[in-house]
Amino acid sequence: MFTGLITDVGQVTAVERRGDTRFTIATGFDLETVAIGASIACNGVCLTVVEKGPGWFKVDVSAETHSKTTTGRWQAGTPVNLERSLRLGDELGGHLVYGHVDGVIDIVDVLPDGDSQRWWFDAPPHLARFIAAKGSVALDGVSLTVNSVEGTRFGINIIPHTQEKTTFQHLKAGGVVNLEVDMLARYVARLAETK
Repeated sequence: MFTGLITDVGQVTAVERRGDTRFTIATGFDLETVAIGASIACNGVCLTVVEKGPGWFKVDVSAETHSKTTTGRWQAGTPVNLERSLRLGDELGGHLVYGHVDGVIDIVDVLPDGDSQRWWFDAPPHLARFIAAKGSVALDGVSLTVNSVEGTRFGINIIPHTQEKTTFQHLKAGGVVNLEVDMLARYVARLAETK
């Protein structure tokens, strides 16, 4: 479980395509404090550390994960938002993020909005129904508040700090991001279906 507060932007340094895909990711994390088998959210995808060394760790990604996320597009040089898993007693400054990506969505537009930027995304209908104004989403692992919803499109604001400290500095209209909808919205929708 995670908070959606990014603590490092790492970089993919190697890609090994086998039965699964093994990625090597460079990081500023102190890997002495990260156990083999620990979970790290990589662009919002909960992945397991299978090897590590000073300044790097490796994760395996299955075909199922590739089918639901942007991991199939990663290559050497791809920047990746990183967050270590939440520990009991840690501050919960974002919202509860599980690292279970629901799908990949399109970046439709990026517009200036004061010192911030207004980003517009288009979600497929089966995911758009979980997105509400003033609700939470995780985009590439970043906890964000939805400002407005127009059909399947929704807008969020990215403040300068988030722009500088996450992979949003590398993204633009025409790109894609991983979307995890808020777990509460998922359960409320399920309850409504069963009535």
